[in-house]
Amino acid sequence: QVQLAESGGGLVQAGGSLRLSCGLSGGTFTDYAMGWFRQAPGKEYEFVAALSWSGGSTYYADSVKGRFTISRDNAKNTAYLQMSSLKPEDTAVFYCIAGSMTSLLRAHVSGRVGPKDEYDSWGQGTQVTVSS
Repeated sequence: QVQLAESGGGLVQAGGSLRLSCGLSGGTFTDYAMGWFRQAPGKEYEFVAALSWSGGSTYYADSVKGRFTISRDNAKNTAYLQMSSLKPEDTAVFYCIAGSMTSLLRAHVSGRVGPKDEYDSWGQGTQVTVSS
């Protein structure tokens, strides 16, 4: 059973940076495309970023393009989300996702994350709070 464990969330001032990490266990890391979703208080889940198993293809929500960078280290079974120029509207619980590139791109293009069982695994979430 594939499990994901996120870390790196916290409280940061607007304009600051954070790096989220997501470690995968119980499976073969390169079998999965990886992504990040987020959920702000009172809102639906939102696609943030995704990348292919090789890391060669990356995709970003318009709201984070140019500020966030998704990456992965296949030797360490770990994905990352580097967040810079953070804004108060980035405040949310961030979730690491393992799944197919098809499912992640569907969330990106449609604007709808869809049910959790469309993805192979979700992390438990890590809180990111950006103060103004």
